[in-house]
Amino acid sequence: MPALHQTLQSLLVGTPVTAANLTMVPLLSRDAIAPSYLLLDDALDAGLAEVSEVSDGGHVPELAFLNRSDRDILLVDGEELVGAKQNRVLNLSLLVAAGQRVVIPVSCVEAGRWAWRSQRFEAGRRRLHASARMEKMRGVSASMRERGERASHEVQSAVWRSVAEKMGSYEAESETRSLHEVYASAEHRLAGVRGEFKPLTGQVGAAFFVGGRLVGLELYDAPATLAKQLPKLVDSVSFDALEPGVDVRSPAAPDLAQVKALLERIASAPAKTYPSVATGEDLRIEADDLHAAALVARDRVVHLAAFAQ
Repeated sequence: MPALHQTLQSLLVGTPVTAANLTMVPLLSRDAIAPSYLLLDDALDAGLAEVSEVSDGGHVPELAFLNRSDRDILLVDGEELVGAKQNRVLNLSLLVAAGQRVVIPVSCVEAGRWAWRSQRFEAGRRRLHASARMEKMRGVSASMRERGERASHEVQSAVWRSVAEKMGSYEAESETRSLHEVYASAEHRLAGVRGEFKPLTGQVGAAFFVGGRLVGLELYDAPATLAKQLPKLVDSVSFDALEPGVDVRSPAAPDLAQVKALLERIASAPAKTYPSVATGEDLRIEADDLHAAALVARDRVVHLAAFAQ
């Protein structure tokens, strides 16, 4: 797709920053813009958006979203929503137009609760950890291709399994098997690494190495968006990288040629295009060792996430 190819070809690769076993390689734009949308957390905090169960009975893989503002609102793949009958994470990125009401595809990250805690959801201020996001992306892409759906039992099972594994690794206690509580138990590990990564002028994305291995990259259309999303993004990768039992010693300097090669591969890979459930189009790239998804709207790549295996 021209917008995706043009965006990736215009990026500059910055100087790596390393903390523990995690390295961030900044991705910089020559043509920085200001975002024309609100971010989900900001919209919820200001009362400009509303997220609720789709009905009194609820439906695990779907939530109702209402944009009460006069601007678009960006919802980013993997962002957590807490409250209502159980906590969920977004299955993909969406740009919801002003005044638009949509049903959003989600996965549960609190398997042990199906009971009202609140009528409306609040921002969880976390992202699903990177390894689980990769499995979720793989499953959602397959479900879109095979059935035209953005959720499935396979996707939900993979998310629950990953949350359960993290509970065990971090020895976290949660009566409802809540990812939110597992993250809270790991805060002392995450905070130190999080503080080492700061957004640069013109930075719109980042590639991440864990233990010297390139695990993927994330890209937004505006530096201000990356700056606000970066702490959650770093935590989502650190949650895997700093897991108890993992070697957290600083690795050798990353091979930046791998980052450039991944960008080129995404730009040239065949992508399947689907209409978004909100505004724009969903792009999906599926390969044995590469899974990527992009939201293209208003003639821009608003968000791209890619995972390399």
